[in-house]
Amino acid sequence: MNFTGKIKLMLFVLSKWLPAYSAKMLYRPPRPIHVLFCMVDHYEPGTGGVDAETEQKRVDFLLSAFPGMADRHRDSSGNCAKRTWFFPPHYHRHNTLKKLVMLCERGYGEIELHLHHGKIRPDTSENLEETLIECIRAYSDFDIFGTLNGRKAYGFIHGDWALDNSRNGRYCGVNDEITILKRTGCYADFTFPAVNESNPFQMNSIYYARDNPERPKSYNTGIPVIFGEGKNCNDLMIIQGSIFPFFQGNKIFGLRYFGDVINGDPPVTARRIDSWVKTGVHVKGKRDWVIVKTHTHGATDSHAVLGKEMEFIYSHLEQKYGNRRNYVLHYVTARELYNIIKALEAGEKGDNPEAFRDYLIKPPRYDSSPDISEAPERLKALIAKTYRD
Repeated sequence: MNFTGKIKLMLFVLSKWLPAYSAKMLYRPPRPIHVLFCMVDHYEPGTGGVDAETEQKRVDFLLSAFPGMADRHRDSSGNCAKRTWFFPPHYHRHNTLKKLVMLCERGYGEIELHLHHGKIRPDTSENLEETLIECIRAYSDFDIFGTLNGRKAYGFIHGDWALDNSRNGRYCGVNDEITILKRTGCYADFTFPAVNESNPFQMNSIYYARDNPERPKSYNTGIPVIFGEGKNCNDLMIIQGSIFPFFQGNKIFGLRYFGDVINGDPPVTARRIDSWVKTGVHVKGKRDWVIVKTHTHGATDSHAVLGKEMEFIYSHLEQKYGNRRNYVLHYVTARELYNIIKALEAGEKGDNPEAFRDYLIKPPRYDSSPDISEAPERLKALIAKTYRD
């Protein structure tokens, strides 16, 4: 994004954030406040055109470093830190998917779907739907994805932030993408926020996007998810992380906008963590359950998310938001977060999100035993029609 675009986005963030934040300050939700921390990882071990050895080393480092880190950090109910790896099928090679499943078998997180397409030429609706169906089949060889009424259900993050052809025809090409995602079993999108033209106008909220198959960026606004509404909406849920103005270095000329990214550039501070919580993304009518969805590109940002920076983030969360007096901390996967949101929407009684982790979408079983090292040829061919690294 050019300088003018950045200034426009800054003004937009300010104009949307200030009124909402002021309204939040006038209302004090009852204590304790439940903080639902969900970290989604756009996990792309081969990004940057690295060789196969480097790609595999990145994955092996995750397998060696993350379990120890996760075991050192517990939420208010004793759950270890978790991560949700949104994994793209073009990196289903070198046994990477099998290795990620091994982590999930041990309880360290879950796997959902990340898809890049439409880069070398615009994708088509038909090719996209076939690609998604083949992804589900290939990932299901390892029993990835939870189930809803016996059918596989998946969370989604769009590559290059271009959901529903929102970046002027680049990196997608499909205006009815939301319809296709919903039809193939997608339960929610976790792509946003983004610091470019694809970011929704309706920021810092949880809502349903209704598709207009003739136009791009149908998710720009939508119907908020409301506590106790109880409606079974057929539109696609958009679960966003926070985006907010922030004075970097406490300097008057340090005004920036920050989203939910954890990448070490710059390192996350206690003030930024507190800003995630204070922004207060929540289901409408339930301000005392705050959603903190963060994202990373964990294969290339491992210095931050598998090192001291992430240790600091977990420690700050646990010390300030895990005391059970004013705050209660919950480490959740993307699927668990969706389930908790749906329980709130249904008006379920109870004051503990722990009861709703498996509310609708049942947990994946995960099975790393199949001797499958790479994606099937059919899936590779579908991806190669519109995407190259």
